[in-house]
Amino acid sequence: MRSPITCLVALGALLAPLAWSSPSRADTSAWTFFGAGAVGWKQGDSDLVFDGALSFDIGVGTTPDAPIIVGGLMRATPILDSGIDLALLARVATRGFQAGPLGLALDVGGYRRFWGPGSTGVAGALTLGGPLGISLSLQGSYGTDNAMSFGAVAGIDLLRLTVYRQSLLPLWPNPLPAQDRGRDVAWR
Repeated sequence: MRSPITCLVALGALLAPLAWSSPSRADTSAWTFFGAGAVGWKQGDSDLVFDGALSFDIGVGTTPDAPIIVGGLMRATPILDSGIDLALLARVATRGFQAGPLGLALDVGGYRRFWGPGSTGVAGALTLGGPLGISLSLQGSYGTDNAMSFGAVAGIDLLRLTVYRQSLLPLWPNPLPAQDRGRDVAWR
């Protein structure tokens, strides 16, 4: 049988690494976008119809300090005079999209249409992100009952305008940016 002191020393040696930690940052990227545009859509054997549309995104991703950001988001797309499409999407974005003056984000996932005969399928978007959270998104979907849609939406991402903004810092300082201030970033 081992002595209690030997057991305590062994236990202390096992737990010692838990008492030490290096500095870390656990910041995440996030998106809250809203915008408006036009969508062409059809379902079944109907003709192609063009309507106004809104788009609302909310999502979260990996650290904004990384060159490539991976995350997920939920998108609601109300098609005016018709109904709403809901989508759950994976997003891959560049650091320039999140905080810089220019970047791209690619979204792919599934959607569900709750109006008319309904539809389930795949949805995607390619979004060009500009300074101050301004974005232009080309969106599309294809689903059951020969449902399809495509369109363009322009709008603003409120978190990219505020928390993640790295544009116009000399004129409009960002006192608590989510990005690592220690890096020398080319667009500052």
